[in-house]
Order: sequence, then C-alpha cells, then structure tokens
Amino acid sequence: MSVMDKLKQMLKGHEEQAGKGVDRGGDFVDDKTQGKYSGQVDTAQEKMREQLGGDRPQDPPPPRP
Repeated sequence: MSVMDKLKQMLKGHEEQAGKGVDRGGDFVDDKTQGKYSGQVDTAQEKMREQLGGDRPQDPPPPRP
C-alpha cells in the first residue's frame, strides 16, 4: 500500500477538511514566497485536491497589495 493510499484511507469522509488543509498550505507558501510561485502553488493545490478527493471549488486568491 502506497503512502497516498494510506492518506486517502485516513481522510475518507473528511474530504472537505483535507481540501481546506491544502488551501491553507498553499496560502502559507504563497505568503512566505510573496506570491512569486503562485501559479505553481495553485497547480499543486489542484492536483492534491484531485488525489485526496477534496474536489471543492477553489477560493479566489487574496488580493495582492
């Protein structure tokens, strides 16, 4: 059993919370890198949501100062 399979099994029934965690992690990275890699972070967030089953619509990114 792969690590991803174990994660999916653990998160079963908590897909919304997993999606929120993916969003928060991406927001953290965007904050630390000052949005320099926001495109790559968004792509990674989408792929993680697909893998974990948290296929909820993505919140719009926060406005940049």
